[in-house]
Amino acid sequence: MTRFTLPFIVFVLLCFTGCVALGPLTVARDRFDYTSAISESWKSQTLLNLVKIRYADAPVFLDVASIITTYAAQAQLGFGLSWFSLPPGDSQIVTGTGSYAERPTITYSPLMGAKFSRSMMTPIPPAALFSLIQANWPVPFLFRLCVKAINGIYNRTSTQLTGHTGDADFYALLEALQRIQQAGAMGLRVEGAKKSEVLIVFGRRTDATLEADRQFIREKLGLNPNATEFHLAFGALAQNDQEIAVLTRSMLEILAELASNIEVPAADVAEQRVLPTPPEDAAAGAYATPLLQVHSGGARPGDAFVAVPYHNSWFYIDDRDFPSKRMFSLIMLLFTLVEPATKDEAPLVTIPIG
Repeated sequence: MTRFTLPFIVFVLLCFTGCVALGPLTVARDRFDYTSAISESWKSQTLLNLVKIRYADAPVFLDVASIITTYAAQAQLGFGLSWFSLPPGDSQIVTGTGSYAERPTITYSPLMGAKFSRSMMTPIPPAALFSLIQANWPVPFLFRLCVKAINGIYNRTSTQLTGHTGDADFYALLEALQRIQQAGAMGLRVEGAKKSEVLIVFGRRTDATLEADRQFIREKLGLNPNATEFHLAFGALAQNDQEIAVLTRSMLEILAELASNIEVPAADVAEQRVLPTPPEDAAAGAYATPLLQVHSGGARPGDAFVAVPYHNSWFYIDDRDFPSKRMFSLIMLLFTLVEPATKDEAPLVTIPIG
């Protein structure tokens, strides 16, 4: 053994037995990886459930309740030294072992029972809908998806069994409301001790076109022609001429509405596995195009925003179809609007630290 051998071995031993903090090094990687995985799985689950509803299959939702990951790293280094006066002479032995382990604990929560009713069967609150309008989401985009009726004027329903065409006045109202929205002449005001009274306020801007739209809306909805503030309520019919009653859809109704226009293989329709796609509503004019276009094919598409297999076919949203991508993302947002705040305790998870 040379005079440099022992100091070098001692240096290596100290390096391997030092403490290294794994936690901070994994934060950036784990947050990105888990966020991407949850996002992609949520998109796939939503599209799959839309397709299942189209085929009269039961939708199943599984939430990721928590993700906890533990890491463990171990290193051992051994050193041996011996020398003899006779052959074979001096000898040195250096041994080392190392191990690394990652143990993720992922908790899933099925959407069922009271939680299912709360999330899927509860209509979108009208105040939340008009808050999205104030956030510059287009009125036609939101009303076509989320509203069944406003002051007795009905939207189209495409679901097979209970479908019906929309009232011509409904689409005319969309145009007038959109012009008022684009001009910034409509807003909300919340009043009351518990902040539970919501008013829709029409601006007082003196513009001939806007004033014509305001009068048109008042006339079609049966509102007071001189009023500029109207109470917002949930329901199909208003109680008086100073109330705007909006009958909104639940998430299950929204999913069923979108699912009814999913493109399905002709063979599945011929074999009565699924009902044919309903015809377009001629009275809808420019709004006759489905809000969400989901295509089908025999092979997995190469350029899809999201794609899932079902019944020996692939169903997908084209990545170049921006309106459908925007509508699909809105579905994710609407899920949060119908989920009230709860005091449910988080699941208890025991993490080994040894």
